[in-house]
Amino acid sequence: MIGLHLLLLFASPVLPAELGTFAATFGQETKSEKSVYDEKADAGKQISAALAKAKRNNSRVLIQWGANWCGWCVKLDHTMQTDGKLRRKILYEYEVVKVDVGRFDKNMDLVKKFGADLRSSGIPFLTVLDQNGKVVQNQETAGFEVEAEGKSGHDPKKVMAFLEKHQAPYLKAESLLAAGLKRAEKESKKLFLSFGAPWCGWCHKLEDTLARAGIAPLMAKDFVVLKIDIDRTLGGKEIMNRYRRQKSGGIPWFVFLNPKGEALLTSDGPKGNLGCPYTEEEVHAFGQVLEKMAVALTAEEQRTILNAFHSNRRPKVKS
Repeated sequence: MIGLHLLLLFASPVLPAELGTFAATFGQETKSEKSVYDEKADAGKQISAALAKAKRNNSRVLIQWGANWCGWCVKLDHTMQTDGKLRRKILYEYEVVKVDVGRFDKNMDLVKKFGADLRSSGIPFLTVLDQNGKVVQNQETAGFEVEAEGKSGHDPKKVMAFLEKHQAPYLKAESLLAAGLKRAEKESKKLFLSFGAPWCGWCHKLEDTLARAGIAPLMAKDFVVLKIDIDRTLGGKEIMNRYRRQKSGGIPWFVFLNPKGEALLTSDGPKGNLGCPYTEEEVHAFGQVLEKMAVALTAEEQRTILNAFHSNRRPKVKS
């Protein structure tokens, strides 16, 4: 099956016009109603941001090389988005970056950097990176293709097998906690320990807010920040239940620990779990907790952290 895997068997680079003729000949070039690939995105920055998240989450980065004109690229993305099991697997295990290669004339520096063999395999093409940016697997996708009753697409079971094979191994929550406490003791800090899960939007909001470039260095003045995923670590839920007196209230949930592992303050307040502070009242309550726990943070720096949470309520202004 040729599919949309444009096999670049030409001795010299293929011009866009030639690609269009080749694609049209095999009925390959299509125009999607909704763009899958952001043609204006800075793919390098997107990959860097995805790697930072992967490091925090002990996940991996999945690069989808393709283009909006590429019918098979659109079909593969559709399969990943609409198959429930695949969508959950990707949500749990991967940070996805969809890189537009244009007419094989865009982001070629990244293609070369990660060794994606588009010249032989065409697109769509998948690359899995570990959290340090090392290539785990480069994968052509022709082998995922299926055709039945006159319809073509990708076999979800084959895609799932690929994703399962290359996902990051789960870590022991006790080991993560021990390492966090050891670092807190060495640096004479407290441990800010939060619990979340991949499906929890507010958990991501809390993590992303604390990881901002202007916030993470401030938090680091007083705290070692550690997140334990209760679904993706071994024993994570048990550790949360060890510290949590109130068994209801949802996640995210956090606790401040001293280097001995003793709980100092938690996100449980008079009105329940603060979770990710969002309303003015919740951010104010978090400020009171922060003030009690902080030693090195100045009042102005604490306000900067609180303003980051306040900013989550403000609509983003389009440039």
